[in-house]
Amino acid sequence: MVFNFIKKAFKITYIVVLLLFSSCVTKKEVVYFQNAKDFETIVDTDTFAPKFKVNDIVSIFVSTFDLEAVKPFNLLIEGSGESGQPQLIDYLIDIEGNIDFPVLGKIKLLGLTVQEAQILFKKKLSDYLKDPIVNIRIQNFRISIIGEVSSPGRYDVSGERITILEALALAGDLSIKGKRENVMVIRDFNGTKTYTRVDLTNKELFNSPVFYLTQNDVVYVEPNNSARSGASGDSRIGTIISITSFLITTALIFVTRN
Repeated sequence: MVFNFIKKAFKITYIVVLLLFSSCVTKKEVVYFQNAKDFETIVDTDTFAPKFKVNDIVSIFVSTFDLEAVKPFNLLIEGSGESGQPQLIDYLIDIEGNIDFPVLGKIKLLGLTVQEAQILFKKKLSDYLKDPIVNIRIQNFRISIIGEVSSPGRYDVSGERITILEALALAGDLSIKGKRENVMVIRDFNGTKTYTRVDLTNKELFNSPVFYLTQNDVVYVEPNNSARSGASGDSRIGTIISITSFLITTALIFVTRN
C-alpha cells in the first residue's frame, strides 16, 4: 500500500511538472510584421533628425580657406587622446541649453538639429570668416537596450540616426522570451520623460514616432507570458518536490516502524 502511495506521488509530480513546462511560444508571438503583404511597398517619408538635448556633448570644427583666421574657433587640448596629439575640445550643453563657444560666446543649441545648428553657426561666423564650413557631431549618441534580448547593454551609435530595429540587432535581437508586441521606448527631453510602446509584429511600427531613436533612449523588452509562467513555475516546482519528498519520507518512516 505504501509503495503504491509512493508510486502515485511520483506520478503526480511528473504530471504537474510536465504541465508547467508545456506552455510554449506560438508563431504569432514571435514573427515580425505579420500584416505586411508580399511585395508591399512602404515609402519612408520621415525626415527625422535628432535634436540637441541638455548634457549632450558636441564637437564643432570650423574650417575656411584662411587657416590663421579660423584658429581662434578651434580650441585644442595639448597632448590629449591615445595618440598624444592635440585634440579639439568638446562642448557640453548646459542646463539652459547653451554652449560657450570661443569668440562667439553663448550659443543656444537646445532643440536644434545638427543642420539647424550649422546654419546658425555660419550666420554668426560670417562676421569673422569668409565662406565658413561647420562640422558638428553629437559625441554621446548612446542607447540602452534592456530586458529580454540576447545582449542587453549600452551601445554607442556612430551616425546621427538609428532605428529601433537596428538597435535591437545590436543587442542580438529579442530572445524567444521577449514580448514582441509590447516593446517600450523611454525617451527623455529636457527633463521630461515619455513612454511609448510599439508592436514589432505590426508593420505600423514604421510609422511610430519612436521608430527612429534619439540619443540616450532606453529600449525595454518585457518578458512574454511563457517566460513569466516559466519563472513562476520554477518556484512551484521546488515547492512540489519538497512536498513530495516530505510525503515519501513520512511513508518510509511509517514502513520502517511497522
